[in-house]
Amino acid sequence: MKIIFLGGVKNVSGSSFILETGGEKILIDCGMEQGESYCEKKNFTPLPYDAKEIKAVLITHAHIDHTGLLPKLYKEGFRNKIFSTAPTRDFTELLLLDSEDILRKEAEKRREKPIYETKDINALMDLWEKVEYKKVFQLGKFSVEFFNAGHILGSACIKVTAEGKSIVFSGDLGNLHNSIMPVADEIEEADYALIESTYGNRIHEDAEKRRDLLEDFIEEVINGGGTLLIPAFAMERTQELLVELNELVSNGRIPRVPIYMDSPLAIKLTTIYKKYQGFFRIDVGKEIRTGDEIFNFPGLETTLSSEESREIEKKKGPKIIIAGSGMSQGGRILRHELNYLSDKKNGILFVSYQGKETLGRKIQEGAEKVEIYGKEVEVNCKRQSISGYSAHADQEELLAWLKPMTRTLRKVFITHGDEENSAALKVKIMDEFAIEAEIPKEKEEDVL
Repeated sequence: MKIIFLGGVKNVSGSSFILETGGEKILIDCGMEQGESYCEKKNFTPLPYDAKEIKAVLITHAHIDHTGLLPKLYKEGFRNKIFSTAPTRDFTELLLLDSEDILRKEAEKRREKPIYETKDINALMDLWEKVEYKKVFQLGKFSVEFFNAGHILGSACIKVTAEGKSIVFSGDLGNLHNSIMPVADEIEEADYALIESTYGNRIHEDAEKRRDLLEDFIEEVINGGGTLLIPAFAMERTQELLVELNELVSNGRIPRVPIYMDSPLAIKLTTIYKKYQGFFRIDVGKEIRTGDEIFNFPGLETTLSSEESREIEKKKGPKIIIAGSGMSQGGRILRHELNYLSDKKNGILFVSYQGKETLGRKIQEGAEKVEIYGKEVEVNCKRQSISGYSAHADQEELLAWLKPMTRTLRKVFITHGDEENSAALKVKIMDEFAIEAEIPKEKEEDVL
């Protein structure tokens, strides 16, 4: 059995791996490379393998850095089956359709042909098979089992067995303090494991501390008469924030001001969350059954149209605006940053990981000026980061997920993290578990 690392190594995007045995190849994730641009130049080049040779695709979760090149895979000739949980399938369809417009515009700027078209997405969805957690199924020479990853709704760790050896793909692992998601399933045996390392060198704030930090920063900005911007991914982070804000508003812990969910995609995705309430944490499910609308509360306004979005800046007085994208690489947050970053009474709150070279990272790290829509904008507003709202596990949680497998593990591959974060996790794994750990290179091949 052989594994090829196609992406998602030494960075936090483009996750994609080929597993091969006996001439059969399966693909685990098919993510888009993202960085300074929503879509990096590499995505416009042909895939580094023959799409027609892929027997099946297994998807860990719906985020674009794990699914964004699936329509390109189809366009290059893939016609076999794709497997994921039901929420992942529904979320992916929405996210890909939303990305298509952005990608078309980026292609025009680069004078390239679009990576894919809507017709490719529609055809792709016809190939999709929904699977349940902890139900083993066979794909030729491969035996496959999905486990809950606790990251976002429907996210999965995937265990693949062939030739009497098993390998686990962590996908993205969830933060234990997530307000919606249950804790990741424990996997007791595997010979090899790929583990993400987005926060491989960090420990998150606990649930109470992160809520206190959120409350304090909201009060600081709102009591000062300002507007608070929260760049947030349309999927998971926005819904997590709605649950937290619901709690703060309902208990009178923050001033009553308008809170705008200014993201058409987040509004649509939230309807899918409501469809799959059986995937929520048990206590959240109980709240819903007793009539608590966890994604709705007094003061919350949703702005679906562009006209409604533009009206927000005309509303005088303090307010909170949640908008995508989470790293300020596109979406409506850019216009709000253009309007509000320069005023020192305003604030910007980062609750998502900010990738290298992204606009969000530049603002987070203290840039005095940034460029938005070709205009130079001074950044005078207050800045705050709360890592505890990340949907990713921190270092302690990553190690805890790995621990049950250590009795049988031969080797761990550390993926999906900036190089320094992966390196820190590698040291901890080797020190605590005395297991061989490696940070693979892109296109590296390992025989298992």
